[in-house]
Amino acid sequence: MIEAPKFMDDFQKKFSELLENSPAKDLERNAKAMFASMLAKMDLVTREEFDVQREVLARAREQIAQLETRVAQLEKDRAGNQ
Repeated sequence: MIEAPKFMDDFQKKFSELLENSPAKDLERNAKAMFASMLAKMDLVTREEFDVQREVLARAREQIAQLETRVAQLEKDRAGNQ
């Protein structure tokens, strides 16, 4: 492979330095900081916490369904005994 001439390397280095010190880079950093700040203020949970709560809710719903069935059966038995 042919090596790039020295002036191309220098140009690339200067251009990279210019981008690092440009207002656009400052805007990017400020936008990232602002976004991180907004996320920190929100009441968010991790995916793991969400999944745990979803499992707890599913078990609770299952127990409620079983209890509803049991209550219905008890009411039926009681009505039949009267």
